[in-house]
Amino acid sequence: MKYLCGSGRPEFLGLLGLLFVGLFWGPTTVQAQQPDIHEKLFEETEYPSAILCKTCHPVHYKEWSVSPHSYAVVSPVNNAMQAKITQLTNGTNADFCIRCHTPVGMHLNEPVYMSSLDRHPTSREGITCTVCHRRPIGYGKVSGRLPVKSGDIFDPVYGPNDNKELQRVINSGEFDVNAERGQEGRAIHQDAYQMPQITTSAFCSSCHDVNHFMGFRLEEASSEYKASPAARRGISCQDCHMGKEPGVPSGYHLEPIAVVGGKTTEPKKRTNHMFVGPDYSVVHPGIFPHNPEAQKIASLRKWLKFQFGEGWGTDDFEDARPEDYEFPAEWADEADRFEARAILDENIELLKHADEERKKLLRAGYHLGDIIVDKADGEGIKFKVQVRNATDGHNVPTGFDAERLVFLRVTVTDRDGRVVFKSGDLDPNGDVRDSHSVYVHNGDLPEDKFLYSLQSKFITRMAKGGEREQVLAVNYSVSPLPFIRPPSNSTLMLGRPFGARKHRKTIRPLGHNWAPYKVKAKELRGSQGPYQADVKLIAAMVPVNLIHAIQDMGFDYGMSPRQVADAIVDGHQVLWERKIELKPGRFESEIQSAGY
Repeated sequence: MKYLCGSGRPEFLGLLGLLFVGLFWGPTTVQAQQPDIHEKLFEETEYPSAILCKTCHPVHYKEWSVSPHSYAVVSPVNNAMQAKITQLTNGTNADFCIRCHTPVGMHLNEPVYMSSLDRHPTSREGITCTVCHRRPIGYGKVSGRLPVKSGDIFDPVYGPNDNKELQRVINSGEFDVNAERGQEGRAIHQDAYQMPQITTSAFCSSCHDVNHFMGFRLEEASSEYKASPAARRGISCQDCHMGKEPGVPSGYHLEPIAVVGGKTTEPKKRTNHMFVGPDYSVVHPGIFPHNPEAQKIASLRKWLKFQFGEGWGTDDFEDARPEDYEFPAEWADEADRFEARAILDENIELLKHADEERKKLLRAGYHLGDIIVDKADGEGIKFKVQVRNATDGHNVPTGFDAERLVFLRVTVTDRDGRVVFKSGDLDPNGDVRDSHSVYVHNGDLPEDKFLYSLQSKFITRMAKGGEREQVLAVNYSVSPLPFIRPPSNSTLMLGRPFGARKHRKTIRPLGHNWAPYKVKAKELRGSQGPYQADVKLIAAMVPVNLIHAIQDMGFDYGMSPRQVADAIVDGHQVLWERKIELKPGRFESEIQSAGY
């Protein structure tokens, strides 16, 4: 890759990152650490791991284990971006980003900037069970500054229901449970308190409306929802994101909430905890999804040495490998490799299922509408494509919309299949050819003048006046000591923050906009019609130019920028595709292909 470094790092931090951490956050904890002898006890008595919850809630655990919530601090992209912003702001951004991604880690006073390999096991679970179910007080928009009540597995939990069913389980004698510390039997929490807010959209607002302390509205999913038709109809965030079908209010499963000693509790409304969204894993499948069996047989660092892509632990590989094939000492035993492969196969299948659910969610929000052809002959082609927001709950994209890449790839071919026009293609780094493409910026490729992209852009104010578009929403400063400057004017009076803003390109609920395309006559020379257009609507997690912007901090798990970028591009999903012959006239969207 021409503009992305190709080498990995042994852990997480690049040279600049190591220097920065030493100066501003104390000694780095990136080096391999020996497990503390009190770690297991502490895990169970202060912030229980989701693994303990899995004992009685296996379905919830499996869904959560592959969710964006459980990936929140595992993500090497998030970790490097947090580090880069902290560096660019001279530490004045503090824990603003990371406190949402690992609330337990921040309660444990872990460094803001460290490898996930060295975080406490419960901290590494990101938005884990206790983050939502040990929250004793309902909060509004607080941008992730939330309390997590400490306590062991016996302490009460908070949820949508009262404790009647729990008390039946404890007192019936049928379930072989123990609600008293020091006694024999299956440990269980002693009480369950009903917290009404957990069933409302206000509960989600705590983290999904992100307002920076300098007044910048970074994410506005909750605000968009509150002004939406769905809110007026009484549809909640949970109805679309925790129901039977992702992205649509499809009702809930009526199932047992718990399975205790092989016996099920009474059926109730069971919410889905997969929470699929635009994000997907780019890390080793031995590390994510979370899997207790994977944690039993190997440490995270040992998993990183398992070359699953080469076929280790499969019959085909093991039968055909040369006798002198060298394995790392940790995986020299063939039986260990077969055991590891069985676990990886389970994780990979779960990742595939999450990808399928993610596509369902995105297809529920994004639709291709009409295609109108105004002109299509030897003198030129002119047409436009409609893109619709099919949901009435919020804009699309929503949330971190300045790093959500959703775009159209349009290819026009002539009678012989020769490409006469293209837009939405990728540069060698994996970026669309917009102003943030390094290849476009350096003049190696032309800018895609017809690119249709729904990615919003950050606009920041420079220290000496003027504004500029940036990948990260940090003020550009000529000063050698940059920091987040408190606003000199009231954001309330101005109606906007002084230092940064967003050029929003999102589509309002149930709204639409148009992507116009024009092929000039000179581009059609030597070709003959009829001409055909192939239109694809593609969704990505983040643009690769973000990886370019943060790569000097290094990526967790020894991943190189090239590996991270390739994994991001591999996760692109074609949500809809239509092929049409370009003839003057109106082409109505096909009901079946557009999903209406």
